[in-house]
Amino acid sequence: MNTFTDIRPSPLAGRWYPADPKKLADSVDGYIQAAKSLPIEGEILGIISPHAGHMYSGPVAGYSFAALQGLHPDLVVILSPFHQFHPGAILSTAHQAYQTPLGLVPIDSESLDFVDLALQKAAGIQIQRIRNDGEHAVEILLPFFQRVLEGKFELLPLMIRQQDPELMKTLGMILANLMAKKNLLLTASTDLSHFYPAGQAREMDQVIINKVISLDPTGLYQAEEQGRGSACGIGAVAAVIWAVKQAGPITAHQLHYAHSGDVTGDTSSVVGYSSIIFTR
Repeated sequence: MNTFTDIRPSPLAGRWYPADPKKLADSVDGYIQAAKSLPIEGEILGIISPHAGHMYSGPVAGYSFAALQGLHPDLVVILSPFHQFHPGAILSTAHQAYQTPLGLVPIDSESLDFVDLALQKAAGIQIQRIRNDGEHAVEILLPFFQRVLEGKFELLPLMIRQQDPELMKTLGMILANLMAKKNLLLTASTDLSHFYPAGQAREMDQVIINKVISLDPTGLYQAEEQGRGSACGIGAVAAVIWAVKQAGPITAHQLHYAHSGDVTGDTSSVVGYSSIIFTR
């Protein structure tokens, strides 16, 4: 029995995914089961997953989460963009737990304090802890984790407003230190290009995917600056790459790509999605 009294209520249930626990569990299980599982060698250290409403990005997210079956990390770290304005550079929750229709996901306050203190020392950045946020990019992934991971896990959500490369590299180094102390799984929550025709979107998204596969976070930023590709969570992706590269020889595997037009049938203006995992 939990003792949490300060719980972040879900602003997404019934809108971005089903509010009924059984319908939500069935739909998430369906996305995971429909994903064609590929043989993955090595230890999975991190994933990249999209964060649109489940009906749009769920079929792609299912691939990353299918690869996680049988894993039992104690801590899930989710890095995401923050889609609203806030003066803080990096945000997290001030609540004790997130709530979804599938139950509560407790916050690892000790790990949050560790990252916060390290960021203050290394970059002069304090994590701003906010209440009752409406950000979807963290919560939208939680039902997938709740269905696929074995055993209980805690959450460290990091929502990024200031995505510049030097800060993200510093954050990646801090997360690498945390990874050496904890049995954790790193997650970058991001969609790819937004609102281009499907053919152009696919070309732009492949540029970003290629930079990820080659473990080149600097190249990610260069591609975005040159207008050759984009991702709303580019900082989250870069930080995760910098973190996992400290853990030894790493391989990135692209598992699946699609765009919103594959669901809606409208290919005139789409959002791109990809599932990628990092293994050691």
